[in-house]
Order: sequence, then structure tokens, then C-alpha cells
Amino acid sequence: MTLLQIMPEHAPGDVLLRTGDEHRIAAALRECGVEFRRWGLRRALTGTDSAEDVLALYRAEVDELCAREGLRVVDVARLLPEPGPEWEEKARQARSTFLAEHRHAEDEVRFFAHGAGCFYLHVDGKVYAVVCTAGDLLSVPAGTRHWFDMGGRPEFAAVRFFKEKDGWVGDFTGDTIASRFPDLDALLAADA
Repeated sequence: MTLLQIMPEHAPGDVLLRTGDEHRIAAALRECGVEFRRWGLRRALTGTDSAEDVLALYRAEVDELCAREGLRVVDVARLLPEPGPEWEEKARQARSTFLAEHRHAEDEVRFFAHGAGCFYLHVDGKVYAVVCTAGDLLSVPAGTRHWFDMGGRPEFAAVRFFKEKDGWVGDFTGDTIASRFPDLDALLAADA
């Protein structure tokens, strides 16, 4: 389920807004310069779909977005559960990579074709936890402090868009704010 939860940066337990309504999500994010919208899903992805298959499914949308925004580099980041301890270690390492607050020199644009992940945006004294699920497109402006959580058992495929090959490289702030906020699993468990 797509979800937005807004919390004060100094009071993670206080919830200012929690909604799954895509129009309210888009409106709240627009106020801090973040674009949120949905693309129609073509079909459910399988473990055998390649990155090329994912891009082919959304070729028209990908090409239109690249042309409009001047994006030249497109790839697919994906992590799907596999049996065994090797995958568990791979998932743990992948998850820990972007759990610390960072920013990028260019916009961070992601389309979720499968699964879920959560972007935490640290803007104007608030933290916006945006749980993105299949069909969600999020565009975070360059320089926005944020972190990303893929959950304890990551399962997602996201199309990533960049202007330059190194556009994904994070500039880590050194702030430990991420450790004080509920992770993706806790956000989703709140509705269970």
C-alpha cells in the first residue's frame, strides 16, 4: 500500500499526517518540491523478468519522461527474495547502504514496477516517510536530505533515472536522524 506519514524531525512518535490517498500524498509532497504520481501497471513481474523486460514494459513512459526531464541514464535496481543465507547477507548489505541520511547532486527519480520501498525526506523540520509501491513514481529534488529503506526482506524492482552516470552517488550528511524514525517494516505493521 502506498503511504505517506509526516512526522516532526524532533518528535518521531508524533504523526502529523498519515494517508494512503494518492491525491493527498501528491499535494503534501508538492509543497516541499517533490513530485509524486502513478503510472499504470502493465502486469505483475516475475523472478525471471530481466531489467530489459521491465524497461520494455514501460518504454513509452520512460522515453517521455527522459525527453521531458533531460534524463539520459536509465537502469533497473531490483532485489527479489531468494532462498539461503547468501541472499540474506546480500539483502542486509543492500539495505544498510542507503539507510543513512544523504543527498544527491541531481534529482532522484524512481518508478516502482514491483514491490515496495520507503523514501524518508527530511524537509523544513519534518520527515516525510513515503512508502512507494508498484506503480508509484517519485521525483526528489537534488540536494534534498533523505534516506531509503527497502525493509527487512527486500522485494522491489525500481526504474532509476539520471542525467549523469554518477547521479546516484550519495553525499552522506553524517546525521543519525534515520535511526530515530520507524523503518519500513514498522510503518507497514502499524496498519496490521
